[in-house]
This record gives sequence, structure tokens and C-alpha cells, in this order.
Amino acid sequence: MDRRIKFRHLDAFSAIARSGSFKAAAEQLNLTQPAISKTLKELEDILGVIVMKRSRSGVSLTPEGEVFLQFAEQSTAALRHGLRSIQSTGIAAGQLKVGALPSVASSLLPQAAVVFTQKNPDTLMEIHEGPHHDLTARLRSGGLDLVVGRLGRPDTMVGLSFQQLYSEEVVVVASPESPAIKVVDFGELASFRVLYPPKDSAIRPLVARLLIAQGVPLFENRIETASPAFGRAVTVTDANTVWIISKGVVADDIAQGRLVSLNIDMARTLGAVGIMSRSEEVPSVAARTFSKLLSDLCLRRE
Repeated sequence: MDRRIKFRHLDAFSAIARSGSFKAAAEQLNLTQPAISKTLKELEDILGVIVMKRSRSGVSLTPEGEVFLQFAEQSTAALRHGLRSIQSTGIAAGQLKVGALPSVASSLLPQAAVVFTQKNPDTLMEIHEGPHHDLTARLRSGGLDLVVGRLGRPDTMVGLSFQQLYSEEVVVVASPESPAIKVVDFGELASFRVLYPPKDSAIRPLVARLLIAQGVPLFENRIETASPAFGRAVTVTDANTVWIISKGVVADDIAQGRLVSLNIDMARTLGAVGIMSRSEEVPSVAARTFSKLLSDLCLRRE
């Protein structure tokens, strides 16, 4: 390996590739756009090839960049794992960083985290909630040890393995006072404001395929969001709003009567929920322990 290649080069390259934008990558790494652009240029000069195509619409990988990305992310992840493994003093001696998609952050994960920390008091646990694309990128680069949530598109799972815990549907919910609770057909939702999954969410392709299969165009009166807090606040208070969301996010709201699940056939949105980890790496003891705990909790729920 060329000794001129540094951690910062690989981190910047990975962040730009996964976000598709210098601005988003700079924010993720707490850098300025000129600084991250300069870092990428340094890497290309060292490699002697162009790994990114720049255009007004953003950036994309060249064929050489596609090849280099996989090995760059595997290398940084392995090195970070090695550094964590040899730390033997302070709270970092036991640390577990878990990414949680919204569908598990409010349901499965709280119970699992409480049990884990009770049984492993010397392990510092961090829970990071966010969209699928961001969390899997952080997992791949070594910033997270595990991600728990829905299985994403194949392109988001490169370099990752997946252990299924259970299957879950997408639901359409509204407030109990909403006239939408009588709706039984997807096409009828066009007369309401629809909170719709954004492009980088795991459930977006599932919902899009369902619309296409039923001949329903993408809703014009929509707000695209992956925020459970925003979705819940708007839907509970506005009778003219319906929310398309993973059932796990709103299971408690439905049970408590705050939201009502519409009687629309969503069987085609059934998808796997599970644990994502780096496929080329032996998980830490803490990661293996937490994964088994999640699996055991799901078995007891069945």
C-alpha cells in the first residue's frame, strides 16, 4: 500500500461515494467542502486514476472508483476494529455502537438495550438512529458495529451480511378522527396529504412497487420524510394527513388508539427486519452478545 494514503483520504472518499455529494460528505465528516474536495484530489493524484466523476447533478464513481471503494471501506473497517480490540483501559475497553432504523428504535431495541446494559455494565452502549443509507455507510466504514432494521436494496448491502429476525409490513395510518379511516383503496389516498417515505429509505421501493402494481401515480400532495417524530406529530393532529410507514414505528400508537391502521392490503410490502454487520469481519464479543439477545427476544415474541 502506498504510504501516502491516509485514513482521511479513505474516509473522505467513502463519505462522498455513499452520499453522492461533497456537501453531505463534508457535513458528515465536519469538514468544509473545499477541504474534502482537496482530500479527494490528493487521493486521485496518489492513485494515478480518477475515482469520481463530477457534474452539476453531483458525483458518481468511475469503474476504478467502484473497485477501490469496496477495498477502501473493508480496510478502514478492519483497522478500526483492530484498534478497538487492543484498547484495554477506560470505558473504551467495552463499547458497542448500534445503528437503529426507525422501525426498531421505538419497539425492539429499547428492551434489548436495557437487558444488555444490565448484564454488561462495563460496556458503553451507543444507539444512533437514522435513515438506512446513512447507517449502512457508517457501518461499512467502521463507525458502527451493527445496524438493526429493514433489509435494504442490494446496492446498500455491499460488504455487509444480514441476519433476519422477523418480517414486517408497511402500514398506512391516520388519526381516529380522519375520514381516511374508511379508505380501502390506495388510489383514494390522493385526496389526502400523504407522508411518503423518501428516496433513501428502505421501504420506498416496496411502496413504489405497490403503487405501480395498482396503477396509482405518485401522490402529488405529499411530504417525503423518514422522521418518526414529525410523522407522528402531523398525523395525530391533522385529520387530512395519512402516513405510510413501517408498522414497527407506529405499533404502540395503534395499540394506544392514537393512530388507526387503514384497511388497505399492504401484504406486498412485507420485508425482512434483522441485524446488519460487516461480512468480512469477526464481530466483537459485545456485538455477538447483543445479536444473540435480539434473536432470543424475537423468538420469545413469536
